[in-house]
Amino acid sequence: MSALALERRATPAVEDIEVPIPTGFRLESGDALLDTHVRLRRVGQLDGPQIIALGGISATRDVSGAQGWWRETIVNHRAIDLDRFGLIGVDFAPLCNERVRLTPGDQARLIIHALDRLRITKLHAFVGSSYGGLVGLALAALAPQRLERLCVISAVHRQSAQALAWRGVQRRIVEFGARHGDAEAGLALARQLAMITYRTPREFEERFGAGVDERGAGEVDRYLESRGEAYRASSAPRRWLTLSESIDRALVDPTKIAVPTTLAACTDDQLVPAALIEELAQKLPNLRGLHTFSSLFGHDAFLKEPAQIAHIIKTCLEDRPNDRP
Repeated sequence: MSALALERRATPAVEDIEVPIPTGFRLESGDALLDTHVRLRRVGQLDGPQIIALGGISATRDVSGAQGWWRETIVNHRAIDLDRFGLIGVDFAPLCNERVRLTPGDQARLIIHALDRLRITKLHAFVGSSYGGLVGLALAALAPQRLERLCVISAVHRQSAQALAWRGVQRRIVEFGARHGDAEAGLALARQLAMITYRTPREFEERFGAGVDERGAGEVDRYLESRGEAYRASSAPRRWLTLSESIDRALVDPTKIAVPTTLAACTDDQLVPAALIEELAQKLPNLRGLHTFSSLFGHDAFLKEPAQIAHIIKTCLEDRPNDRP
């Protein structure tokens, strides 16, 4: 490959965009959204086929940049060829620290509005992992004509009771902190609990093992405390509550999703059981593939298994839906 081609690959075109939200826009709940804009980042071929990639509730519009949340998968493992495709990342609403009754369908409506303003009539693909997968399912049900294919990783059409229970406890921890004047400390504790649900017992055993120090804390405690403090410094409690509740409000009828869909399930995922993804697969009228794999990282496999995830994404992007019934 020439030096010019290597330089182009290393520095794809980047464009940050703020699309105004129409005056009077209301969420499905009837709540008003204080946001005035949808924030997006476009990377790669701005005039080529366009792909939206969304991740968990902590993900940002920076998908593949130097600090991008999916850089290793997208760039290092070439999940999406930025010499061929345009990649769009989105900052989830709300952008400010507010608590509103919001759904993945509301995020999808905001994305549709942004695509209209960008004059993108149809996406080549929507690739969504975790919360981003919920938004992708909602978009496919709401406006199937806007995307050619959908790739859903570690996300399902309805939430398991156990996942609802875990997130409910996390929110009550944040609310308890807020009532006592320290919502940020509550958020740090909630994040510690969340990390336990994201990973697997096997990873914690192999990584930290047993034993505690004189204050009764082990290596796993120190790890969780550091993750909680880091999240406290980078997240806003009321916004986090909105997005956590939004996950629990996700509900889509799979039989209404006609878009060709590829699914990926980690069999060690505690939050999104593989059985639920298999249920989704059975009900989808246009399933193109169901990829199951094991990972020490559980739900976080979509972040920590770049080679496996990149292969699944490339398989979806290369699929030609018109070639098969």
